[in-house]
Amino acid sequence: MIVGIPKERRPYEYRVGLPPAGVSLFLQHGHRVYVENGAGVGAGFRDQDYGREGAQIAYSAEELFGRADLALKFARPLREELEGMREGAALAGFLHLAAAREDKLQLIAQKQLTALAYELVQEDSGERPIMAPLSQIGGRMAVQIAARLLQNDHGGRGILLGGLAGVPPAEVAVLGAGVAGSTAAAAFLEAGAHVTVLDSELRHLQALQAGHGAGLLTLLATPPNIRRVCAYADVLVGAVAVPGERAPVLVGREIVAQMKPRALILDLSIDQGGCIETSRPTDHGSPTFLEEGVLHYCVPNISGVLGRTATHALFMAAYPYLEQIASLGLAEALQASPALARAAARYSPA
Repeated sequence: MIVGIPKERRPYEYRVGLPPAGVSLFLQHGHRVYVENGAGVGAGFRDQDYGREGAQIAYSAEELFGRADLALKFARPLREELEGMREGAALAGFLHLAAAREDKLQLIAQKQLTALAYELVQEDSGERPIMAPLSQIGGRMAVQIAARLLQNDHGGRGILLGGLAGVPPAEVAVLGAGVAGSTAAAAFLEAGAHVTVLDSELRHLQALQAGHGAGLLTLLATPPNIRRVCAYADVLVGAVAVPGERAPVLVGREIVAQMKPRALILDLSIDQGGCIETSRPTDHGSPTFLEEGVLHYCVPNISGVLGRTATHALFMAAYPYLEQIASLGLAEALQASPALARAAARYSPA
C-alpha cells in the first residue's frame, strides 16, 4: 500500500495528517510513504525529517494523490483534492462530510472512494477517541479567544473575564457538556468567569457538576432555559454535536436578537454546520462578524493555527487505529475494528 501525506491547502491550516514519527509505523509493515513537499512546515517538520524516517518526497499534489492508495489528511478535503485521487483509493481525516456540499459527496461516490472520518471513529462505549483531544484543544482555545474578543478594540463589550473586586465577572453560557463543552467550561471557570452549562442529558450535567462543585451552574437545555440564559450571557459557546449528523440548531435568530449588544458567540459546532441559526463559517484571517448586534466567531478549523500541538494530538489519538491499518490493510482493519467501521460505513460506496 502507498500512503500519501498531502500538504493542507485551506487558508490558515498549519496541521498535517502524519508527523515524521508515524512514517515507520507503515514502513515496518512493508508499505511505502510519500509526503508532499513542505507538508509538515506549519507543524515544524521539515522534508528532511520525513526523509530520515524513510518517506519519499512528492513534489506536487498531483503526484501525491496520483500515487496514494490511502491519503492521510487532517482537514476537510477540497474538491480538487478529491478530483486528484485515484478511483477506489481511500481518504482519512477530519472530513465532516455531514456538513459537506452535495457535489463532494457525489464525487466520492463516483470515484468509489473510501472515506474514513476520524470524528466518527467510535468505540462501543460511545467514546470518540480521535475526536476527543481536538475537542479539548477547541475548548481550551475558546477561553483565550473570548478573552481577546471581549475587548473593546476587538468589537466586544469591554469586559474582563474574571472581573475584579467589586466588579462582577463575565457571564459565560456553554451549550453542550461533551468533551469540548466540558473543557471550555472548566477553562472559563479557571479564568474566573461565572459559567452556566446546558445539556439535554442530565447524566452529563451531573458528571460535570461533580467535578466542579457549586461554582458551576448546570441546567437542562430546554427552550425556556436556553432563551433565559442567552439573554444574560456575555459569552455564548455552542459545543453541540451529533456524530455523523449536522449539528442541531438550538439558538434561533430571535434569541440572538435579544442578547446583550456586542455579546459574543463562539460556535464550536460550525464544523458540523453550527448550532446557532445566525452562524456562518469564517476563517482565522477574518474570524468574526456582527449579526443582530452580536459578535460571532465561527472558525471551523479552530486548531488549525496550533499546527504542532494539534498534529501531535491527532497522532497520539489515532495511533492504535493507524497501526491496525498498517498491519492488516484498510479493508481487513475495517472488518476487525468496529470503531473504524463506524467511521467508514457511512461514506463508503454501496
